[in-house]
Amino acid sequence: MRTARLGGLEVSRIGLGAMTMAGTYTSEGALDHQESIRTIHRALDLGVTHIDTAEIYGPFLSEELVGRAVADRRDQVVIATKFGLVSHREGADPVIGQIDSRPSSIRAAVEGSLRRLGTDHIDLYYQHRVDQSTPIEETAQAVADLIAQGKVLHFGLSEASPDTIRRAHAVQPVSALQTEYSLWTRDVEEETLPLLRELGIGLVPYSPLGHGLLTGQIRTVDDFADDDWRKTNPRFTGDNFTRNLALVDEVTSIGAEIGATPAQTALAWILTRGSDIAPIPGTRRVSRVEENTAADAIELTADQIARLEALEPAAGERHDEANFASIDR
Repeated sequence: MRTARLGGLEVSRIGLGAMTMAGTYTSEGALDHQESIRTIHRALDLGVTHIDTAEIYGPFLSEELVGRAVADRRDQVVIATKFGLVSHREGADPVIGQIDSRPSSIRAAVEGSLRRLGTDHIDLYYQHRVDQSTPIEETAQAVADLIAQGKVLHFGLSEASPDTIRRAHAVQPVSALQTEYSLWTRDVEEETLPLLRELGIGLVPYSPLGHGLLTGQIRTVDDFADDDWRKTNPRFTGDNFTRNLALVDEVTSIGAEIGATPAQTALAWILTRGSDIAPIPGTRRVSRVEENTAADAIELTADQIARLEALEPAAGERHDEANFASIDR
């Protein structure tokens, strides 16, 4: 597989997101930890070198599975994980879901992640969400200290605004920004992506398949379990969902011209956006990782790229108000 550059870090240009291995998107069925581990192994066999996880996934389960899966192949993998959505207070149990990027919390978080991942260093360590109560300069310095100690190699931000990115980068160079980017979420192109390229920071798109909709496999939300958070996502509700199915149909049609699935077509489009962009489609199924990684070999024509870029934007906001509240804008 070809590679992408995230600052000074080289990764496979298609990675693997391990969030769903901890139970997100409950409509995908019961968890199967052995299948998750097989999925990671298959990804590595296919040339994936970039595995993305976080302490909050599970919580803690995803990191444990990644650690088990790469135990005898650690030198083949760039491991990315995240802190900041679990608060670690001295002498108290972790508080799940509380934004906390105080240096003391980061120091506790990294030790737990290293232990669960079974490694002595984290290749790419992200702040999961910007902590408005802690100056980003303090957070960046805390990560810089971990880099000096060899526990972390590269610093990343997730869902950070341009101002936050600049301020953090001035303290500790940022290698990657993780945010949502796909055929139906392109707002990063206006201001953020030019800034990243100015500073030499790579982009890691999460949800490059539109939370599963761009796979073409979802035609109704009625089959979603009641605790599947997509049931409350504006793009999966009411008339928005119907309109967005039409977008998926167009992607499906274009892909059919070259024998590609909708998911492969959507990923192939992202790969045309630059060698500093490395999407991390998430799955816990071997068949899906095989489908997704095959997008590396797909060549879209100039006409197909133009038609994909001309698609109507997705209907509805990408998050509801509750989820947007934690995003730095």
